[in-house]
Amino acid sequence: MKVEIWSDFVCPFCYIGKRRFEEALASLPFRDDVEVVYRSFELDPRMEKGVAYNVHEALAKKYGMSLEQARQSNAGLAAQAKQVGLEYNYDEWKFTNTFDAHRLAHFAASEGKAHEMTERLLHAYFTEAKHLGDRETLADLAAEVGLHREAALEALAGDAFADAVRADESDGSALGIRGVPFFVIDRKYGISGAQPTATFVSALQQAWDESRPSLTLLGADAESGGEACADGACAVPNAKE
Repeated sequence: MKVEIWSDFVCPFCYIGKRRFEEALASLPFRDDVEVVYRSFELDPRMEKGVAYNVHEALAKKYGMSLEQARQSNAGLAAQAKQVGLEYNYDEWKFTNTFDAHRLAHFAASEGKAHEMTERLLHAYFTEAKHLGDRETLADLAAEVGLHREAALEALAGDAFADAVRADESDGSALGIRGVPFFVIDRKYGISGAQPTATFVSALQQAWDESRPSLTLLGADAESGGEACADGACAVPNAKE
């Protein structure tokens, strides 16, 4: 079974959703048979790499609320994150364009480090408040997960993996994905948002069950079963000793 996850590295619900999904998957017996692939999604492709306003000001402006209301909303979000073991230092978050971060994630995927890089980028932004628009910072993060720092920096200096990011975004748009996180199971089922862990468990189990072949017994003996051999032996009716 394959699960594709569209997300952005500055989306607070994406990190929470990732943790809940991981908790759900870890609880299921078929977890080792599920391939998880991360896909790129930019919340704001036009965002500059450096902005002068903070997360509270951005939220207040977007939804027409006061700064105090924005702070309370972000505090509530941080409380949700804490429930799944995440620390959100929202006062220090640095808004930025995430296109290079997504390119780095694809570079990491080409080196077999997609999962490690995705987790590192999310932790770097939400907990450590690192600047994900700064290429030197991104190269440092790449080195921390075992990638060659100079190779990562060289990829970021050019346009490497730009097409891969755009392909993910185009694919997501074709699927009707307008917000993240968004989870797609076998290109058949979609789960929108940071759903509760139990919802992920139910959805994954249903998709798994429906992907397994099953048989319906036919014939007069469908319920009782006809004569057959099993377990290395055959029962012979009316056999005489």
